[in-house]
Amino acid sequence: MYAVIRTGGKQYRVAPGDVVKIEKAENENSTIEFSDVLAVGSDSGSVEKAAGAKVIASVVTEGRGSKVLVFHYKRKKQYKKLQGHRQSFTEVRINEIQVDGKSFTAAR
Repeated sequence: MYAVIRTGGKQYRVAPGDVVKIEKAENENSTIEFSDVLAVGSDSGSVEKAAGAKVIASVVTEGRGSKVLVFHYKRKKQYKKLQGHRQSFTEVRINEIQVDGKSFTAAR
């Protein structure tokens, strides 16, 4: 069982037990509930749009990514500029996918 969720302006394909890095998200007591589920699919290949589906995840870590260097250069003008950026992220583990009253969890 897998689900396609939308968070932070991006879409992720997740299954129970997956660990995913997402944009920094607010969480209460280290659990996050994703209610914006775009599609739900099974291992047999069927994909359907689920109206009442939600994905429950727990926070593993929060942090900032590695520095991305942006280099500006204008030739013949002696102009160079180096700028760095570190994006904040939240790493979550998908615990459960709930669809139409059924619950799918990771095999332990």
